[in-house]
Amino acid sequence: MSYLQPSEFVTKLVDQGEAKVYMSARDTLIRAFMAGATLALAVIFAVTIATQTGEFLIGALLFPVGFSMLYLMGYDLLTGVFTIVPIAWLDKRPGVTFPRMLKCWGLVGLGNLAGSLFIALFGALNFSMGFTEEINQVGQTMMSVGESRTVGYREAGLGGWVVLFMRGMFCNWMVSMGVVGAAISTSVPGKIMAMWMPIIVFFYLEFEHSVVNMFLFPIGLMMGADFTLYDYIMWNEIPTVLGNLAGGLILVGLVLYTTHVRTSPKKQFN
Repeated sequence: MSYLQPSEFVTKLVDQGEAKVYMSARDTLIRAFMAGATLALAVIFAVTIATQTGEFLIGALLFPVGFSMLYLMGYDLLTGVFTIVPIAWLDKRPGVTFPRMLKCWGLVGLGNLAGSLFIALFGALNFSMGFTEEINQVGQTMMSVGESRTVGYREAGLGGWVVLFMRGMFCNWMVSMGVVGAAISTSVPGKIMAMWMPIIVFFYLEFEHSVVNMFLFPIGLMMGADFTLYDYIMWNEIPTVLGNLAGGLILVGLVLYTTHVRTSPKKQFN
């Protein structure tokens, strides 16, 4: 799979983080829009398979097809830029300032949201024949997920918020390893294999991904699920975003950067 050594692919990730900051607002928004749309379509794909087969594992095994496609196309997810842009800032790359990093995150998040809502509207129309029929079985599954993962956390109070944060953190630990996987290999099969493995873990364990949730909860609201926009924002999206930031930055970005780029001096033996 043309494997690169850690010192090589981590430097490559720092270069990518720098490039994201210099990208134009137009290009950033378009790429982020397509990333959100592609990932949302992959969620429909996976949930449809899981619903029709009755086996969630099969859906989880096939969900990474969307993640692989969007990264091979060079699109951007908020979870990915949470990991790679900060290490370019820590590396003191020219022009990579804290305000520009925040701007990059904001533009990518906005584009992801727009792409996710686009597919959410398509999905709501598709699952109800243009709102002329009862929501089909796949749509009902998505509605139930939205209800359980907002109202369920709300009923748990502070404990629910903490669990949400941790699920978001562990989610982006896995997802960012997928982002790193795309840089590990120089061949397409190698990239796909390296990305596929951690994405299966995140999806099957039902960790919270901020961009997936930008699709999953709005489509539930469009179809009449029993939770509110406030429930979604306060009892899912906010703690999930914070957890995703912590997981990608602390458990992946900083670990790789400090141990493979800005390493401690090697021991000297007499």
